[in-house]
Amino acid sequence: MQLRDRQQELAIAPLWRLGFRPFFLGGALFAVLAIGLWAAALLGYLPGWQPVGGSLAWHRHELPFGFAVAIIAGFLLTAVQNWTGRPGLSGWPLAALFGLWLLARLAWLFGAPLPLLLALQLPFLPLLALLLGRQLWTVRQWRNYPLVVVLLLMASCEWLLLYGLALGEDAVQRRGALAGLWLIAALVSIIGGRVIPFFTQRGLNRAEPAAPRPRLDLLVLLLSLSLALLFASGLALQPSLWLLPLLLALVALHGVRLWHWYDAGIWRVPLLWSLHLAYAWLPLALLALATWHAGWLSNASLAYHAMALGTVGGAILAMLARVSLGHTGRPLQPPVAMGWAFASLQLAVLARVLLVPFAPAAGLGLSSLLWIAAFALFVRYYAVMFCTSRVDGQPG
Repeated sequence: MQLRDRQQELAIAPLWRLGFRPFFLGGALFAVLAIGLWAAALLGYLPGWQPVGGSLAWHRHELPFGFAVAIIAGFLLTAVQNWTGRPGLSGWPLAALFGLWLLARLAWLFGAPLPLLLALQLPFLPLLALLLGRQLWTVRQWRNYPLVVVLLLMASCEWLLLYGLALGEDAVQRRGALAGLWLIAALVSIIGGRVIPFFTQRGLNRAEPAAPRPRLDLLVLLLSLSLALLFASGLALQPSLWLLPLLLALVALHGVRLWHWYDAGIWRVPLLWSLHLAYAWLPLALLALATWHAGWLSNASLAYHAMALGTVGGAILAMLARVSLGHTGRPLQPPVAMGWAFASLQLAVLARVLLVPFAPAAGLGLSSLLWIAAFALFVRYYAVMFCTSRVDGQPG
């Protein structure tokens, strides 16, 4: 039986053997392209490029629902195999799902008409939720059902954004985009709560990981979902003092989690400090958002970009670097250049939130170049891993 399974897997091209392979590679390449195009458009280098709805609508959708969702798909389609003990999506079904994601990216880039654009964009997240939910239901794994709920909520936010696009309503687009972004932050908090303590313990050879705190994790999830729903409703888009207790509670809870996971040894291990710093941007972004609601910060965009680049981008790059090594059978020792990639991404966040308010063009250009450098380094050193078999001869 094992021999037959092995022969069946060998008949599949390595790129299509498990979800992380095409989606991590495609997502990382798109991270380079998407930020490059957006920066070029903002700085006036692409006057003739007018995607459906304009470049701002494209940027609002494609970073959370194109780039981030690709990495989420790759992670979940791979992780569910470990969670359930059942084979993950592979072969032509995986290629078809990735093809749908890719066609949706190309359609918007190259000016497809709105009906075709919607037909390609809308199904992906529901399909991903269905695939994940079916795997979990088969073994009745209740613990991971919240992930399916978050995916369906993200699909609703994407539909809200695209509804705003069809109507030409900027405010509706913003509601969908920002709600989706905070739902991705909620996913980072769920997955981070599981992997950061474990990775820290394994990476530093400690006796055991930080003790789990399920009630704290549940409270963080519920408050995070509440914040996302407030953005979807539009209530969080205007300064409101009544939102301060929610925001400050989340700042405190995320801070407690970070303190609970912290070990001074992380600074010797790039795969660890990159992940801890990415998570640290989440309470910082929430604190910045709280100051905006209190009237002390003039631009809420700084908070959104601290979270989008620092938390989402930082967590994605750190997870890509570690998960890709583990699932291709390699030692958990990234190429030396990845340390520079992690540092480049942190500098990109600092340039976006600290330099842009004073020198917009220079800050945006520098931040974009640093982001592109970070993900280009990842692609340079990791692309071959996705296109070749595991080095240890195991399936996957």
